[in-house]
Amino acid sequence: MTADEKEEEKIKKMAEFRAVLEKRIKELETELEGLRAMFEFVNDTLLRKGFKKAETVMPPLGLPAAAPSVVESEETVPLNTADGEFLANLYIGKDSMRVIMAEDKNFNVNTPPFMPFLVERVLTKMQERDRESVGTGELTPDEIISYNIMREGDIIREITIRNVGPERARELKSSIRWTLEKMYEKMAQAK
Repeated sequence: MTADEKEEEKIKKMAEFRAVLEKRIKELETELEGLRAMFEFVNDTLLRKGFKKAETVMPPLGLPAAAPSVVESEETVPLNTADGEFLANLYIGKDSMRVIMAEDKNFNVNTPPFMPFLVERVLTKMQERDRESVGTGELTPDEIISYNIMREGDIIREITIRNVGPERARELKSSIRWTLEKMYEKMAQAK
């Protein structure tokens, strides 16, 4: 084997190894998104149940109690139909959003346009654009938009979206309102 052939073989192996690394990075990013969503769900559930960290309930011995931490303020926006029917509350934080569905509405995950529009055309496309931005160095992997849909069976109870900037907050707010309104119209027609 000549020196050129050896060099060519090295480059080929490096390219194969690069592809393996790239695949593994994507797998880890997906796993990390899932872990963040699960962590957020557990954290939210604990907070709703009144759970507090031990340090906030009782400071460690010998140390003065720390001042309570400032909780991120959320803007609450009720989402209503054009004729005033309450659909959900939208909670907008610094870089996150939560949509809590009205208790008397059973929004089914399979009712259009939820999956084809909101999930696939809005949220998934935002993630794809963010991943491209990570590739160009504009964003870090932990700045990619992520979302979690909490449901009971097929009924959507809450949607949590992380890494939402101000521009995206406006776009998401109108997309979510439109989606829920269209879903509600389909539900009303089915009755």
